[in-house]
Amino acid sequence: MIAVVGAGAAGLATAIFTARRGGGPVVCFDGAARPGAKILVSGGSRCNVTNRVVSERDFNGAPPHLVRRVLRAFTVEETVAFFAGIGVALHEEEGGKLFPDANRSRVVLQALLDEAGRLGITLRAGERVTEIERVGGGFRLRTSKGTVDAGRVVLATGGLSLPKSGSDGRGLAMAEGLGHSVVPCTPALVPLVLDGDFHARLAGVAHEVELTVRAGRGPEGGRAVVARHRGSLLWTHFGVSGPVGLDASRHWLRAKLEGREVEARLSFLPGREFGDCEGELLALGVSSPRTTLGSALGRWLPAAVGAAVASGQGSEGATPLGRLGRRERRQLLGALLDWPLPVAGSRGYDYAEATAGGVPLDEVDTRTMASRRSPGLFLVGEMLDVDGRIGGFNFQWAWSTAWVAAGGLCAAPL
Repeated sequence: MIAVVGAGAAGLATAIFTARRGGGPVVCFDGAARPGAKILVSGGSRCNVTNRVVSERDFNGAPPHLVRRVLRAFTVEETVAFFAGIGVALHEEEGGKLFPDANRSRVVLQALLDEAGRLGITLRAGERVTEIERVGGGFRLRTSKGTVDAGRVVLATGGLSLPKSGSDGRGLAMAEGLGHSVVPCTPALVPLVLDGDFHARLAGVAHEVELTVRAGRGPEGGRAVVARHRGSLLWTHFGVSGPVGLDASRHWLRAKLEGREVEARLSFLPGREFGDCEGELLALGVSSPRTTLGSALGRWLPAAVGAAVASGQGSEGATPLGRLGRRERRQLLGALLDWPLPVAGSRGYDYAEATAGGVPLDEVDTRTMASRRSPGLFLVGEMLDVDGRIGGFNFQWAWSTAWVAAGGLCAAPL
């Protein structure tokens, strides 16, 4: 018997691909009475199944060449075809994101469950695996309802994000018990909490920015850029979210975990240079000296953001450009192009869409997803120290690792 521990995206896909190749029997265990909670809440409850273009450059954590090997084994085109084959047509939206035409996560989950049922996969929902031990050439699983013996085991319990869905780290502890190491974890794709109150007045406002994270070992050595993201930022009552805030979060949190000094800075005018911006303001001041600073900034930014930045620099939005002094103008432009974002932390795993950290990818054979530490054990999805940026990349990692693992499971002797 092949036991798949965890019936989320990676677990269900592994079971399906394995059964399709004639492996089995396959039994899926999940502690939740209704598996797939993380699928249901993903993508604003629409499920961003994958992205039109996916490469190793979209992921963090593991060595890129190992990630590339897995992704190439089961591509985006094959993912689209797989879902079409189980009745889920996909369409493309901004940023290459692929969503189900029905725009409902429930459709994706139900299609996976239906296909698992059609293939004769046993789903033991509401039965939590609490411990795995080696017994002879196989494994003994202790569950909330007894013990089960299996010839091979797939760990697909996820990381630590959204613990209410069942991803509470128990699977990582079981991997450790079977000989694996675990890279310390942090939330990823998680909203950031800010100090101060600058953000509070802007809650609900979204606009394009460039967010840079710098980190270093100390002030003497300086701080190097560890991440730079451009896109939409959403201000909230607690801090920032949106694609840029979520993508930057793992880099800030990893640097803090490693004991590095870290800072985040915003450019409210991404792609713009100081000289060009100053020249534009000066020209506008000459041609329309009565134009107010607030109106001028409104050409570049949402009015509330421009007013907040100006106020933070001691400028008044009602000031005519013709009366704006050189020092005041240059100070304001400097702030617009390099604003310190006072990150205090994150909203934690309860609000994280992914986990950074996990079992190192080089501890599995990326041609099969088989453990190099424990024969007969396979690891897939978010169990591994691989986390993608926002946009469907983590789901593609789930489908690709599932496909590779299925090949390994069907090639391995029972």
